Amino acid sequence: MRSKDRGESITVDIQTAPRFAGKVDAELLRRITAEALRREGVEGEVALSVVITDDEAVRELNRQFRDVDAPTDVLAFGSGKEGDFVTAPGEPVYLGDVVISYPLAVAQAEEYGHSIERELALLAVHGVLHLLGYDHVDEAEKTEMWTRQNEILESLVL
Repeated sequence: MRSKDRGESITVDIQTAPRFAGKVDAELLRRITAEALRREGVEGEVALSVVITDDEAVRELNRQFRDVDAPTDVLAFGSGKEGDFVTAPGEPVYLGDVVISYPLAVAQAEEYGHSIERELALLAVHGVLHLLGYDHVDEAEKTEMWTRQNEILESLVL
């Protein structure tokens, strides 16, 4: 999706594992992800990917990159510090990848009593915030990240 605002462009590539393809509203995820970036003041041409997959794929990524041998609901892989990832001339700056476990999203939606669309939106926004430098390793960071996440979600019509 290319979403243009004030001469800027946000490209969000949604990749869904085939077994979940009919269950995921890719257009909704594109809109929510792009809106989260805009609300965080991201300017210029940027791109990112959101990957919807299963627990095992997320578990493998978690094990490989975080040394945690367990699935999790969302992982974010930024493109690195400035200069680590070279963008081809004329291409948008690549922010990174957000990887979401669809089965865990379904389970959490049921647990919290809201729709799977809302849970996927929450996880996508959470991942975007990680790509932008937010974290939750201590209580102050967690409070800041969760507050911003909730503000963005409340501003969206789901």
